[in-house]
Amino acid sequence: MQATLTINSRGVVTLPAKLRQAMGLKADDQLIAETTPEGLLLRPAVTLALEMYTPGRVQEFEEAEAELAAVLPKLKMPR
Repeated sequence: MQATLTINSRGVVTLPAKLRQAMGLKADDQLIAETTPEGLLLRPAVTLALEMYTPGRVQEFEEAEAELAAVLPKLKMPR
């Protein structure tokens, strides 16, 4: 599929609906733009959620691990 796009005065490019639908793009999706010998390449960006822990949450994990470490040696595993 080919489409002609226009860049507005703020540098914003609008992708036509048919092009977005063909590529499965929706609002707030991110694209990577890179230059190639042929011109400009736009491709979907893969983003992954990143979970950040507060110091208090890290402390909760450490306490839970310590509790588990104290209990595990007491359990006898069947052989």
